[in-house]
Amino acid sequence: MSTLISTPTLIRAKPKKLRWHRQEEYTALAFISPALLLLLIFLILPFFMAIYFSFTSQRLVAGPLPTDFVGLRNYTQLLEDDTFRRSLLNNSFFGMIVVPTQTALALFLAIVVNQKLRGVHVFRTIYFSPVVMPTVVVAVIWSFLYNPGQGLANAFVKMVSFGHLGPYNWLSDEKLALPAIMVLAIWQGIGFQMIIYLVGLQAIPESFYEAARVDGAGRWSQFWYITLPQLSNTTLFVVISTTILAFKLYTQIEVMTRGGPENATVTVVWYMVNQSIRHLRVGYASAIAVVFFLILLVRLIPFLRSVIRAEGRQA
Repeated sequence: MSTLISTPTLIRAKPKKLRWHRQEEYTALAFISPALLLLLIFLILPFFMAIYFSFTSQRLVAGPLPTDFVGLRNYTQLLEDDTFRRSLLNNSFFGMIVVPTQTALALFLAIVVNQKLRGVHVFRTIYFSPVVMPTVVVAVIWSFLYNPGQGLANAFVKMVSFGHLGPYNWLSDEKLALPAIMVLAIWQGIGFQMIIYLVGLQAIPESFYEAARVDGAGRWSQFWYITLPQLSNTTLFVVISTTILAFKLYTQIEVMTRGGPENATVTVVWYMVNQSIRHLRVGYASAIAVVFFLILLVRLIPFLRSVIRAEGRQA
Protein backbone atom coordinates (compact mmCIF):
# COMPACT_ATOMS: atom_id res chain seq x y z
CA MET A 1 0.00 0.00 0.00
CA SER A 2 2.82 2.33 0.84
CA THR A 3 4.37 1.59 -2.52
CA LEU A 4 1.26 2.70 -4.38
CA ILE A 5 1.15 5.97 -2.47
CA SER A 6 4.81 6.88 -2.88
CA THR A 7 4.97 6.28 -6.61
CA PRO A 8 2.62 9.13 -7.65
CA THR A 9 4.43 11.41 -5.21
CA LEU A 10 7.73 10.79 -6.96
CA ILE A 11 6.13 11.31 -10.35
CA ARG A 12 4.69 14.66 -9.27
CA ALA A 13 8.05 15.83 -7.87
CA LYS A 14 9.92 15.46 -11.14
CA PRO A 15 8.28 18.38 -13.02
CA LYS A 16 9.08 20.67 -10.08
CA LYS A 17 12.73 19.72 -10.24
CA LEU A 18 12.78 20.23 -14.00
CA ARG A 19 11.20 23.67 -13.66
CA TRP A 20 13.74 24.55 -10.96
CA HIS A 21 16.67 23.51 -13.15
CA ARG A 22 15.29 25.51 -16.06
CA GLN A 23 14.93 28.55 -13.83
CA GLU A 24 18.57 28.16 -12.76
CA GLU A 25 19.64 27.92 -16.40
CA TYR A 26 17.72 31.08 -17.32
CA THR A 27 19.22 32.91 -14.34
CA ALA A 28 22.74 31.84 -15.30
CA LEU A 29 22.12 32.90 -18.92
CA ALA A 30 20.90 36.31 -17.73
CA PHE A 31 24.07 36.81 -15.69
CA ILE A 32 26.50 35.82 -18.47
CA SER A 33 24.64 37.55 -21.31
CA PRO A 34 26.34 40.97 -20.76
CA ALA A 35 29.77 39.34 -20.90
CA LEU A 36 28.80 37.35 -24.01
CA LEU A 37 27.49 40.52 -25.65
CA LEU A 38 30.73 42.38 -24.95
CA LEU A 39 32.78 39.45 -26.28
CA LEU A 40 30.65 39.42 -29.41
CA ILE A 41 31.02 43.15 -30.03
CA PHE A 42 34.69 43.66 -29.12
CA LEU A 43 36.26 40.26 -29.89
CA ILE A 44 34.31 37.93 -32.16
CA LEU A 45 32.97 40.46 -34.67
CA PRO A 46 36.30 42.34 -35.01
CA PHE A 47 38.05 38.99 -35.56
CA PHE A 48 35.82 38.07 -38.51
CA MET A 49 36.01 41.63 -39.81
CA ALA A 50 39.81 41.37 -39.77
CA ILE A 51 39.61 38.15 -41.80
CA TYR A 52 37.41 39.90 -44.35
CA PHE A 53 39.56 43.05 -44.50
CA SER A 54 42.70 40.96 -45.02
CA PHE A 55 41.40 40.06 -48.49
CA THR A 56 40.69 43.70 -49.42
CA SER A 57 42.55 46.96 -49.96
CA GLN A 58 40.70 48.59 -47.04
CA ARG A 59 42.23 51.81 -45.75
CA LEU A 60 41.69 53.64 -42.47
CA VAL A 61 40.27 56.73 -44.20
CA ALA A 62 38.48 57.00 -47.49
CA GLY A 63 40.84 57.71 -50.36
CA PRO A 64 40.52 58.44 -54.06
CA LEU A 65 40.50 54.71 -54.85
CA PRO A 66 37.62 52.46 -53.77
CA THR A 67 38.09 49.42 -51.57
CA ASP A 68 38.66 46.37 -53.77
CA PHE A 69 38.82 42.65 -53.16
CA VAL A 70 42.50 41.73 -53.67
CA GLY A 71 42.44 38.07 -52.73
CA LEU A 72 45.72 36.79 -51.31
CA ARG A 73 47.79 39.82 -52.32
CA ASN A 74 48.24 41.03 -48.74
CA TYR A 75 49.40 37.57 -47.67
CA THR A 76 51.88 37.27 -50.53
CA GLN A 77 53.31 40.66 -49.59
CA LEU A 78 53.80 39.38 -46.05
CA LEU A 79 56.00 36.58 -47.36
CA GLU A 80 58.29 39.20 -48.93
CA ASP A 81 58.17 41.68 -46.04
CA ASP A 82 61.54 41.75 -44.27
CA THR A 83 60.19 43.90 -41.43
CA PHE A 84 57.44 41.38 -40.70
CA ARG A 85 59.96 38.54 -40.60
CA ARG A 86 62.17 40.57 -38.28
CA SER A 87 59.20 41.26 -36.00
CA LEU A 88 58.47 37.52 -35.77
CA LEU A 89 62.08 36.83 -34.88
CA ASN A 90 62.06 39.57 -32.24
CA ASN A 91 58.84 38.24 -30.71
CA SER A 92 60.18 34.69 -30.69
CA PHE A 93 63.46 35.73 -29.10
CA PHE A 94 61.61 37.87 -26.57
CA GLY A 95 59.35 34.97 -25.61
CA MET A 96 62.21 32.45 -25.40
CA ILE A 97 64.01 34.64 -22.85
CA VAL A 98 61.21 36.34 -20.94
CA VAL A 99 58.80 33.42 -20.44
CA PRO A 100 61.16 30.93 -18.70
CA THR A 101 63.03 33.68 -16.82
CA GLN A 102 59.88 35.34 -15.54
CA THR A 103 58.31 32.01 -14.62
CA ALA A 104 61.35 30.84 -12.65
CA LEU A 105 61.79 34.15 -10.82
CA ALA A 106 58.07 34.31 -10.03
CA LEU A 107 58.20 30.84 -8.48
CA PHE A 108 61.26 31.83 -6.45
CA LEU A 109 59.61 35.00 -5.14
CA ALA A 110 56.39 33.11 -4.37
CA ILE A 111 58.34 30.62 -2.25
CA VAL A 112 60.09 33.49 -0.47
CA VAL A 113 56.93 35.46 0.35
CA ASN A 114 55.12 32.25 1.34
CA GLN A 115 57.35 31.93 4.39
CA LYS A 116 55.85 32.76 7.78
CA LEU A 117 58.04 35.77 8.45
CA ARG A 118 57.33 39.12 10.06
CA GLY A 119 56.53 41.82 7.51
CA VAL A 120 56.12 39.41 4.61
CA HIS A 121 52.96 41.24 3.47
CA VAL A 122 55.06 44.36 2.86
CA PHE A 123 57.32 42.43 0.49
CA ARG A 124 54.30 40.97 -1.31
CA THR A 125 53.02 44.48 -1.89
CA ILE A 126 56.41 45.71 -3.10
CA TYR A 127 56.84 42.85 -5.56
CA PHE A 128 53.29 43.22 -6.88
CA SER A 129 53.23 47.03 -7.14
CA PRO A 130 54.81 47.22 -10.65
CA VAL A 131 51.89 45.20 -12.04
CA VAL A 132 49.31 47.86 -11.12
CA MET A 133 51.40 50.72 -12.49
CA PRO A 134 50.40 51.93 -16.00
CA THR A 135 52.74 50.49 -18.62
CA VAL A 136 53.20 53.90 -20.26
CA VAL A 137 54.39 55.41 -16.98
CA VAL A 138 56.75 52.49 -16.38
CA ALA A 139 58.18 52.79 -19.90
CA VAL A 140 58.82 56.52 -19.48
CA ILE A 141 60.54 55.98 -16.12
CA TRP A 142 62.76 53.23 -17.51
CA SER A 143 63.63 55.44 -20.48
CA PHE A 144 65.15 57.85 -17.98
CA LEU A 145 66.92 54.98 -16.24
CA TYR A 146 68.44 53.92 -19.57
CA ASN A 147 69.56 57.46 -20.41
CA PRO A 148 73.18 57.18 -21.61
CA GLY A 149 74.23 60.39 -19.88
CA GLN A 150 72.62 60.46 -16.44
CA GLY A 151 70.67 57.20 -16.24
CA LEU A 152 70.96 54.97 -13.20
CA ALA A 153 71.53 51.90 -15.40
CA ASN A 154 74.92 53.13 -16.59
CA ALA A 155 75.77 54.35 -13.09
CA PHE A 156 75.05 50.88 -11.70
CA VAL A 157 77.11 49.13 -14.40
CA LYS A 158 79.98 51.53 -13.81
CA MET A 159 79.83 50.93 -10.04
CA VAL A 160 79.81 47.11 -10.19
CA SER A 161 82.55 47.04 -12.85
CA PHE A 162 84.70 49.62 -11.00
CA GLY A 163 84.54 51.93 -14.01
CA HIS A 164 85.66 49.37 -16.61
CA LEU A 165 82.29 49.09 -18.37
CA GLY A 166 79.94 51.68 -19.84
CA PRO A 167 78.39 53.99 -20.56
CA TYR A 168 76.03 52.29 -23.02
CA ASN A 169 73.34 53.66 -25.29
CA TRP A 170 70.82 51.07 -24.14
CA LEU A 171 67.92 52.06 -26.37
CA SER A 172 70.00 53.20 -29.36
CA ASP A 173 72.20 50.13 -29.71
CA GLU A 174 70.86 47.34 -31.95
CA LYS A 175 72.29 44.66 -29.66
CA LEU A 176 71.13 46.18 -26.37
CA ALA A 177 67.72 47.70 -27.12
CA LEU A 178 65.67 44.50 -27.06
CA PRO A 179 67.45 42.99 -24.01
CA ALA A 180 66.88 46.29 -22.18
CA ILE A 181 63.15 46.04 -22.85
CA MET A 182 63.24 42.39 -21.73
CA VAL A 183 64.57 43.44 -18.34
CA LEU A 184 61.75 45.98 -18.03
CA ALA A 185 59.10 43.41 -19.01
CA ILE A 186 60.40 40.83 -16.53
CA TRP A 187 60.53 43.39 -13.71
CA GLN A 188 57.01 44.64 -14.33
CA GLY A 189 55.26 41.32 -14.94
CA ILE A 190 56.91 39.09 -12.37
CA GLY A 191 54.55 40.18 -9.58
CA PHE A 192 51.46 38.89 -11.38
CA GLN A 193 52.92 35.40 -11.83
CA MET A 194 54.20 35.50 -8.25
CA ILE A 195 50.66 35.95 -6.90
CA ILE A 196 49.41 33.04 -9.02
CA TYR A 197 52.19 30.81 -7.75
CA LEU A 198 51.54 31.98 -4.19
CA VAL A 199 47.92 30.83 -4.43
CA GLY A 200 49.09 27.48 -5.78
CA LEU A 201 51.62 27.08 -2.97
CA GLN A 202 49.04 27.80 -0.30
CA ALA A 203 46.73 25.16 -1.81
CA ILE A 204 49.28 22.37 -1.26
CA PRO A 205 48.35 20.40 1.89
CA GLU A 206 50.90 20.75 4.68
CA SER A 207 50.51 17.04 5.40
CA PHE A 208 52.50 16.27 2.25
CA TYR A 209 55.56 18.10 3.61
CA GLU A 210 55.09 16.60 7.08
CA ALA A 211 55.10 13.08 5.64
CA ALA A 212 58.17 13.91 3.56
CA ARG A 213 60.03 15.25 6.60
CA VAL A 214 59.16 12.10 8.54
CA ASP A 215 60.70 10.04 5.72
CA GLY A 216 63.85 12.15 5.95
CA ALA A 217 63.39 14.22 2.76
CA GLY A 218 65.34 17.48 2.62
CA ARG A 219 64.19 20.84 1.31
CA TRP A 220 65.37 20.17 -2.23
CA SER A 221 63.64 16.77 -2.34
CA GLN A 222 60.43 18.33 -1.02
CA PHE A 223 60.60 21.02 -3.68
CA TRP A 224 61.36 18.58 -6.50
CA TYR A 225 58.94 15.79 -5.61
CA ILE A 226 56.10 17.71 -3.92
CA THR A 227 56.07 21.41 -4.80
CA LEU A 228 56.75 21.18 -8.54
CA PRO A 229 54.31 18.33 -9.26
CA GLN A 230 51.58 20.02 -7.24
CA LEU A 231 52.17 23.26 -9.18
CA SER A 232 52.06 21.64 -12.63
CA ASN A 233 48.67 23.12 -13.57
CA THR A 234 49.65 26.48 -12.12
CA THR A 235 52.86 26.45 -14.13
CA LEU A 236 50.96 25.67 -17.33
CA PHE A 237 48.65 28.63 -16.70
CA VAL A 238 51.59 30.92 -15.94
CA VAL A 239 53.46 29.84 -19.07
CA ILE A 240 50.41 30.27 -21.31
CA SER A 241 49.51 33.70 -19.92
CA THR A 242 53.13 34.90 -20.02
CA THR A 243 53.52 33.69 -23.61
CA ILE A 244 50.41 35.58 -24.70
CA LEU A 245 51.57 38.75 -22.92
CA ALA A 246 55.05 38.41 -24.45
CA PHE A 247 53.63 38.24 -27.96
CA LYS A 248 51.35 41.23 -27.25
CA LEU A 249 54.35 43.47 -26.57
CA TYR A 250 53.51 46.94 -27.85
CA THR A 251 53.42 49.79 -25.31
CA GLN A 252 57.07 49.57 -24.26
CA ILE A 253 58.17 49.52 -27.90
CA GLU A 254 56.00 52.49 -28.83
CA VAL A 255 57.14 54.65 -25.92
CA MET A 256 60.82 53.72 -25.75
CA THR A 257 62.11 52.85 -29.23
CA ARG A 258 59.37 53.09 -31.90
CA GLY A 259 60.67 49.80 -33.31
CA GLY A 260 64.24 51.03 -33.72
CA PRO A 261 67.09 51.15 -34.03
CA GLU A 262 67.06 49.52 -37.49
CA ASN A 263 64.00 47.41 -36.59
CA ALA A 264 65.90 45.86 -33.69
CA THR A 265 62.86 46.09 -31.40
CA VAL A 266 59.98 45.93 -33.86
CA THR A 267 57.28 43.46 -32.80
CA VAL A 268 54.32 42.05 -34.68
CA VAL A 269 51.70 43.99 -32.73
CA TRP A 270 53.65 47.24 -33.04
CA TYR A 271 54.15 46.68 -36.77
CA MET A 272 50.47 45.87 -37.22
CA VAL A 273 49.37 49.06 -35.44
CA ASN A 274 51.98 51.07 -37.34
CA GLN A 275 50.68 49.80 -40.68
CA SER A 276 47.03 50.43 -39.83
CA ILE A 277 47.26 53.85 -38.13
CA ARG A 278 50.37 55.55 -39.50
CA HIS A 279 50.27 54.08 -43.01
CA LEU A 280 46.46 53.68 -43.07
CA ARG A 281 46.76 50.14 -44.54
CA VAL A 282 43.95 48.39 -42.67
CA GLY A 283 43.80 45.49 -45.12
CA TYR A 284 47.50 44.72 -44.81
CA ALA A 285 47.37 45.11 -41.02
CA SER A 286 44.42 42.70 -40.91
CA ALA A 287 46.47 40.12 -42.80
CA ILE A 288 49.25 40.55 -40.22
CA ALA A 289 46.72 40.02 -37.43
CA VAL A 290 45.33 36.82 -38.97
CA VAL A 291 48.75 35.29 -39.60
CA PHE A 292 49.92 36.29 -36.14
CA PHE A 293 46.85 34.71 -34.55
CA LEU A 294 47.49 31.43 -36.37
CA ILE A 295 51.16 31.41 -35.35
CA LEU A 296 50.30 32.08 -31.72
CA LEU A 297 47.59 29.41 -31.77
CA VAL A 298 50.04 26.82 -33.12
CA ARG A 299 52.52 27.68 -30.40
CA LEU A 300 49.91 27.39 -27.65
CA ILE A 301 48.37 24.10 -28.82
CA PRO A 302 50.97 21.92 -26.98
CA PHE A 303 50.29 23.78 -23.72
CA LEU A 304 46.52 23.50 -24.18
CA ARG A 305 46.87 19.77 -24.78
CA SER A 306 48.84 19.48 -21.56
CA VAL A 307 46.05 21.27 -19.68
CA ILE A 308 43.42 18.94 -21.14
CA ARG A 309 45.47 15.87 -20.25
CA ALA A 310 46.00 17.13 -16.70
CA GLU A 311 42.27 17.72 -16.26
CA GLY A 312 41.58 14.23 -17.65
CA ARG A 313 43.94 12.65 -15.14
CA GLN A 314 42.31 14.56 -12.28
CA ALA A 315 38.85 13.49 -13.43
